[in-house]
Amino acid sequence: MMSKIRIGNKMTKILLALLLALSFIGCSSKGEDLTNVPQKLSVGNNLSTLQLNDQFEKAHKIEKTTTKLVFAFAKDAAHTCNDFFDTQKPSYLADNHTQFIADVSAAPSLIRSMFILPGLKDFKHTVLLLDDKSVAAPFRKAMDTEKIVLVNLSKGIITSIKTLNSQKELQESIEAK
Repeated sequence: MMSKIRIGNKMTKILLALLLALSFIGCSSKGEDLTNVPQKLSVGNNLSTLQLNDQFEKAHKIEKTTTKLVFAFAKDAAHTCNDFFDTQKPSYLADNHTQFIADVSAAPSLIRSMFILPGLKDFKHTVLLLDDKSVAAPFRKAMDTEKIVLVNLSKGIITSIKTLNSQKELQESIEAK
């Protein structure tokens, strides 16, 4: 009986280690070749036709009233954003004419479907997803993908772009008029 428990514990540890290892394989964006990819996040570019699915696979366009887009390309940036948005009222993003976009394209599809997407469904705020590497690449080009990227819009046209490091900076930037 005791040997079966030890084998079960060993198998559990092996499976957890395998899942952890898989979560890191393919999650790095370093070294990706973006040379021939057009840059989407550039002042003057029009994003009014952008359409992405949210964490519930519902399609969303950039709202005409949206004045800010928050992009999280890396896991740490996404956690910073989600942790902050989760402490706000459900209408916080809409009240501030902001939409949140998380890039999950670098994660292996197994990890996305088993862990990331179910976790995102727990949030009360909408998370638009870049879940395909070829769709995400033009948004990643020339961006500091380790930081939160805030894009200011006027009628769908990018007017400015800045990077943020913290929840405080995120809140100040979203709430700035």
